[in-house]
Amino acid sequence: MKNVRTNRWRPRLHWSLLTVAWPLATAAQERPNVVFILCDDMGWGDLACYGQQYIATPHIDRLASEGMQFMQAYSGSPVSAPSRASLMTGQHTGHCAVRGNKEYWSQQDTVHYGQCIDFARVGQHPLDPARLVLHELMKAHGYRTAQFGKWAGGYEGSASTPDKRGVDEYYGPLCQFQAHSYYPNFLNEYSRERGDTAVRRQLLPENYAHAFEGPDYYERPIYSADTIHRRALQWLERQQPDQPFFALLTYTLPHAELVQPDDSLVATYRRQFRDDHTFAGQNASWYHAIEHTHAQFAAMITRLDCYVGEIVSLLERRGLTDNTIVVFTSDNGPHEEGGADPTFFGRDGQLRGIKRSCHEGGIRVPFIVRWPGHVPQGRRNPHPIAFWDVMPTLCDILGTNVPSDGISFLPTLTDRPAEQHPHDFLYWEFCETNQIAVRQANWKLIVKAGRPELYDLAQDIHEDHDLSALYPQKVRELVALIHREHTPNEHFRVTLPKLDAD
Repeated sequence: MKNVRTNRWRPRLHWSLLTVAWPLATAAQERPNVVFILCDDMGWGDLACYGQQYIATPHIDRLASEGMQFMQAYSGSPVSAPSRASLMTGQHTGHCAVRGNKEYWSQQDTVHYGQCIDFARVGQHPLDPARLVLHELMKAHGYRTAQFGKWAGGYEGSASTPDKRGVDEYYGPLCQFQAHSYYPNFLNEYSRERGDTAVRRQLLPENYAHAFEGPDYYERPIYSADTIHRRALQWLERQQPDQPFFALLTYTLPHAELVQPDDSLVATYRRQFRDDHTFAGQNASWYHAIEHTHAQFAAMITRLDCYVGEIVSLLERRGLTDNTIVVFTSDNGPHEEGGADPTFFGRDGQLRGIKRSCHEGGIRVPFIVRWPGHVPQGRRNPHPIAFWDVMPTLCDILGTNVPSDGISFLPTLTDRPAEQHPHDFLYWEFCETNQIAVRQANWKLIVKAGRPELYDLAQDIHEDHDLSALYPQKVRELVALIHREHTPNEHFRVTLPKLDAD
């Protein structure tokens, strides 16, 4: 082993109707650009501005100091694909079509790239093609749209790939399982500007000239995180001030695997974490063996922080800062895959649970918004928000409306708290661990395989004390809410609690 070198659900409305229902109402210069950075598996406590003691994140911390930092922000799900589906559609996981990491590659034929075997079709369960997604919303309002990084919203050839969902430019791994390797055999790309008619594979022969398993893997030269980030910067550089743009940057960092270039970032953390660990690898998950796992993980977060710094610098250099909303968040809580050690870093911010759990640690995430002249600087805000609130918030900014489960938090962002409508509840369900959660005020009900547990987050943020026996009426109320909010989905089944639960 070695390190590598170098508000309620309503009937669906197709996005194409937007241009008729809501014509462009504002001049281009009045519509802010949006750069939405969604990282992968970063826990609520992984950033210095959220209390992390071991990892340097100066650029993201600067975003927090120049914008608003949400202290009770929630992802759409405790895992990747459904969390992103919630963000993209404005629906919680009791309603949206994607509620788990359903794969479409494992039963497919294989192909050879050099001596490397790969899958002929890759990707996850598709987003509902009849349901508006963020790119379609923004494009209907005159934005140029792009996504760089993980798609996870449909498999190759499905009805929900970037070319079919309002994306002008795409580059990254269409499949989140393919994204398990930072030195892949191929990436996916699409460019409307170039005249592409569909998403295609960009083969990486420099990588697959080396084996996918064993020591030769570490000789692969093309590190996908850097390549994707450079393409994102190039696209941002080409954008002109006479047309607003929406860029969704879905970086895989700091998701496992922990393999990355053996550069000064890794060297710095190797010196810091002298009593470090080794990960032996997990072939079935494509997580390769690596040494110095604490140093590798910390370096991945700081590397991501450097990417954020380069994005902010580009916006400043081009005079785009004042008219650009920058958002930074994560798709779910911290992971322990590939050798990562959330316990060591205290990465869950003293919250119970990690990725795949509907406890706070699995779904509460960092969320930072900077919009100079509109969002107060250095504000830590306790207002609860969730991923399905992003679409109505963007609609509020654009002066339009789209059916969603969310509530705009624009009044909170722009320091008008008296105008902010609160959530009556927040809702999650996750079939792979058979869990459901609902939060109402400070009450949090978690259902595990049909059995409800009740917690008071105001007194018990770590969710240690189950109060269901003491407050049976509250349990009944929240169980009834679950039955109201859950719509059956044949692909993603969960066990509902009994309506007469006490």
